Amino acid sequence: MPPGRAGRWKTALRHAPAVLGVALLIGAVYVVQREFRSLRIADIHAALLQIRPHALLAAFGWTLAAYGVLTFYDRLGTYYAGHAVSYRRVAFASFCAYALSHNLGFAAVSGAAVRYRLYAHWGLSPPQIARVIAFCSLTFGLGGLALAGTILFVEPGAVPFLGARAPRWAMYAAAALFWAIDLGYIAASRVLPHFRLFGHEIVLPGWRMALLQVLLATVDVAVTAAIFHALLPAAPGLNYLRFVGVYLASYSAGLIATLPGGIGVFDGAMLLGLEPYLPAPRVVGAILIFRLYYYIIPLFLAGFLFAGNELAMRGRSLLRGGVVPIGRISEPDFAVAAGAGAVALCGFLLLALGVLEQRPDYSWIDADFAAVAAQAGAFIPSLIGAALMVLAAALSQRVNLAWSATLTLLLLGAALMVAQDEPLWLPGVLLLAALLIAPYRRAFYRHARLLSGPLDAATAVPLLTLGVCILTLAAFERHVRWLSDNSFWEVILSPDVSNSLRASVALTVVLALFALWRLLRPRRVNWAPWDAAQRLRYAALGAAPPAAAEGVVWGEAERAAIPFRRVGRTLLALGDPAGPADDRVSAVWRLRDLAQQEGRAPAVWGAGRDLLDVYADLGLSALPLDEHGRVLEAPVTPSPPASRRYLVCAAERDLPALRRLGEQPPVGAGE
Repeated sequence: MPPGRAGRWKTALRHAPAVLGVALLIGAVYVVQREFRSLRIADIHAALLQIRPHALLAAFGWTLAAYGVLTFYDRLGTYYAGHAVSYRRVAFASFCAYALSHNLGFAAVSGAAVRYRLYAHWGLSPPQIARVIAFCSLTFGLGGLALAGTILFVEPGAVPFLGARAPRWAMYAAAALFWAIDLGYIAASRVLPHFRLFGHEIVLPGWRMALLQVLLATVDVAVTAAIFHALLPAAPGLNYLRFVGVYLASYSAGLIATLPGGIGVFDGAMLLGLEPYLPAPRVVGAILIFRLYYYIIPLFLAGFLFAGNELAMRGRSLLRGGVVPIGRISEPDFAVAAGAGAVALCGFLLLALGVLEQRPDYSWIDADFAAVAAQAGAFIPSLIGAALMVLAAALSQRVNLAWSATLTLLLLGAALMVAQDEPLWLPGVLLLAALLIAPYRRAFYRHARLLSGPLDAATAVPLLTLGVCILTLAAFERHVRWLSDNSFWEVILSPDVSNSLRASVALTVVLALFALWRLLRPRRVNWAPWDAAQRLRYAALGAAPPAAAEGVVWGEAERAAIPFRRVGRTLLALGDPAGPADDRVSAVWRLRDLAQQEGRAPAVWGAGRDLLDVYADLGLSALPLDEHGRVLEAPVTPSPPASRRYLVCAAERDLPALRRLGEQPPVGAGE
């Protein structure tokens, strides 16, 4: 294949998941819009009231059982890795990892960062942690295949889209294939203890553990589906196995879309799959409660538990005389990611505000503010919700302006909810999200495009556009306040509003959100080539310039620098940043940002002990180097082994390639 064509194929394959995710989201939006054309908010509210207390209690019990089953994934994984951990610790790591990955998508990545941070403190080496992560990821897939095969064989009509169209023999063949994969895995674990694949040695568990994997994951999927099923009324033709088929197909679509929590895709697929059996309001009501139980509540609990654990670990480190880096500006990635997920969920709640029946009573508050709250209706809260969705994306990029704007909108939204006499749990959720991100101001260190330089055309145009859109939406508000449910998306879909007004509102909201993102997105990280001028500037910081560098990244204040070179798919820093302590950490984070821009993974060769916590916040593992530069596969625990230098990397992916550098250390003679 010609090189140009090969490059185009690689580019296409790299963007294929994103394209597929967008396609699934568009399809989900179409399904949801089609269902909502004939759906009234009052119907959804009535459906929520029809869910009996015993059904809510049963769903809550199934939720506890589902997260309990997930803890055994990690429990078996630690046995498979050869380093058993107490069940109490395993349960904590499992709950935090899955609560995050369920809400943010990219389950393997999200869960990996949490597991690496916790299991490293409990004595597991990076290769052992990588085994735990691989074991957990594979276990879910095995259970899904086993259950899908059973459904295709017993209830082939349960599969949305295909059940009524595909021939029966095709469904049986697919079921046989799924079972064959599981049985083949169990058989291989019996006769083939290990093998090599793409240069990596794969060690299989024993056949008994492999069989237990399949059974455990099957129970996990069945129990999770039972949460949703308990919230639905009995329906003719909808038995439990048929429902699991719909649930499994919808959940798989949400995973493929790689959207946070499968938002939109999972919901649209459930609406479509259950359409022949239940009215849409009952399905929507069950979706809302399911997301509350399985996604929202665990995310908040895990966020506070993980943050408390971090504080406890650092407190113990101080009592032991440990060193906390000076000028540190970062906090654990988990806290930032959990905060961004919570803000996105708050945005979704405000967008769906009309689902709850509003009975405003403003007699107890200031008359002027009551008048504003009454006029706001659902229009202004829905706009706040859309803005929070954009801000959540900016928070995940650690933009400082997004932090302050998010707190402002969360507090404003909570005040409007209280003034409109909404159920108290709504403003309570908004305030909890504000409390979750408020302590981490220094974690959001990146400057937004709006504040990162002079006011040029690239900044002025989005800023002017945003201002015009806000004024336009304020003018539209008086034309739609007469609608009983006047959130902006309901105005767009309402047949009672003129087409010109609907189109104008839609265009204005899209332009406002796009302009907001253009202003909030972080500026690109620029790097300087490693020339004579940069070597002199680096040497002026009191550090010996490395001989093999390709470029250098400077911190936000441009007072600390970290040289690097590209090694395969990693951006390898040559030692810790040099310079003042208050800018060294930002240089590390900017190295990570540059690596992401180039589609690489960050790594550091020859890191010292001072910044190991910072590297851990990036989800990287530290392995000590001996005096000859060889990697020692011992974990960095709260009391790390005596070593002057470390290799810091994403060990589960990059360690095999970087380990070979020990024969020819990349730092060079200048070290």
